[in-house]
Amino acid sequence: MLKELHIKNVAVIDEVHIEFAEGFNALTGETGAGKSILIDSINMALGNRTSRDIIRHGCDFASVDMCFEIENPAVFTALSGLGIDAEDGIVTVSRKLTADGKSTCRINGMLSPANMVREAASLLIDIHGQNDNQSLLNAKNHLALLDEYANLSCDLNEYRTVYHEYRSIEKEIEALSADEDERVRRLELLRFQADEITAAALKIGEDDELEQSRNRLYNMESIISGAGSAYAVLYGGDEGTACDLLRQAVRAISSVAQFDPTLSESLDRLSGVVAETEDIASDIGDLLSKSDFSVAELDRIEERLDLISSLKRKYGNTIEEINTFAANAAEQADKIEKSDERLEELEDLKNTVLSKVKDLAARLSEKRHTAAKVLETKIAEELSALDMPKVKFSINLTGLADEHFTDTGADSAEFLISTNPGEDLKPMVKIASGGELSRIMLAIKSVLSVSDMVDSMIFDEIDTGVSGRAAQKIAEKICALSRGKQVFAITHLAQIASMADNHFLIEKDQSGDKASTSVRLLDEAARIHELARIIGGVTVTDLTLENAREMLRMADEKKRS
Repeated sequence: MLKELHIKNVAVIDEVHIEFAEGFNALTGETGAGKSILIDSINMALGNRTSRDIIRHGCDFASVDMCFEIENPAVFTALSGLGIDAEDGIVTVSRKLTADGKSTCRINGMLSPANMVREAASLLIDIHGQNDNQSLLNAKNHLALLDEYANLSCDLNEYRTVYHEYRSIEKEIEALSADEDERVRRLELLRFQADEITAAALKIGEDDELEQSRNRLYNMESIISGAGSAYAVLYGGDEGTACDLLRQAVRAISSVAQFDPTLSESLDRLSGVVAETEDIASDIGDLLSKSDFSVAELDRIEERLDLISSLKRKYGNTIEEINTFAANAAEQADKIEKSDERLEELEDLKNTVLSKVKDLAARLSEKRHTAAKVLETKIAEELSALDMPKVKFSINLTGLADEHFTDTGADSAEFLISTNPGEDLKPMVKIASGGELSRIMLAIKSVLSVSDMVDSMIFDEIDTGVSGRAAQKIAEKICALSRGKQVFAITHLAQIASMADNHFLIEKDQSGDKASTSVRLLDEAARIHELARIIGGVTVTDLTLENAREMLRMADEKKRS
């Protein structure tokens, strides 16, 4: 479950630290207090796409830290499979976003890529946002919900592995079956490219070596002049050279060194200088003896560098890339030359793999049809409990055209609904209202929650479009869900907030220079006052306070029953 949430410098939030408990946690507050920012902050921490505009005005960064307590063995196993250590039962997820656009995600303090954080988050918390209801109107999402209920992830992975192999074979067959003239042109081009590179016989690092040699030849006159002057001064001049003068100094000190220990030490050091100077002079002399400027050599180097430059423009930025291009071109050319033989092999392989695709797709369809019947019944039961007793719910599961397969198999699914007696089943987009969508989504979440491993669920304004009796039923359903999971509900309805085990108030302070949002856990008195505000609006009266007390009393009775 989610134990702690720490938010700093996010939009109107200066700094908030919240400790959560298990059960049902409700969050309420005035419109504009920052309830949506709380969800945005959580999504940021969980690796979702976030704009740096979320950083509080005048701040250099925004950060969100979340701490989860893990008790479900299945979650331990799944996290371990991602390389995440949760042996102590605690997993921390954090993210920092700086004003210059840099984003840093961490799991247990270790840097982690955002996609890994998202994958881990899917095991820790399920967020039902305000847009999720609308996703129900798109039939493309219905098959995934059915598969989630049927627990078909392993079957789907097995099917997709074979299906992707089948599609890869099809694409290769299409490529090899292209127009014959195009194949000939392609073959000639590939052979020319491979032969051109092979003929160049490029060596790794050759371009750098040639550049150095060219620079040396370009500067040969300066090299000879400078080195010659240095050699003359050190060793080869007509007048006293540096080496001669140093030897004279050695002889002078040598004659008197016996009289002063300090001179003896100086003699040793000076003798070393003489030896080092003679070595340097010798090296320079060797360089001068081998330094001969060759126009032919420079022309050869220039020609070679021009060739390498030309090949780089065509085939790659480095010699390594050029050689790789040649190898790939030769391989593709070989495939084209052997295409007829390869086509026969591929057709046989395609038939074999297609047979596997059909078998696995049929297995998926069978399991889906079985699960669909059960899911229809369960969702209808849940909707009845959510004050939709006359509703009819059906899953229209149909097969695709013959031998037409997709990434999800050979089926399409669409949820159909009838909300009033006597009405035919129709797609939800044609019938369901906002309030009905909220209850349908809650019903689906309730059914799916029984089998999933996620311990925490967040409902962001699941009460959209509902009131009265329907709102009370939603409150009771969320409360029932919280008996097996930790549930959060951001709500505008007193019926839902009153059923919570813990009630948090989100409020905005605009007394200073900048608005600031805070979150606090309400005690009983504050909770009564907040419920009265929700019931009565701006003015809290004795009557609304009494209504709030009565609502809490009735909620306690329902939770105990």
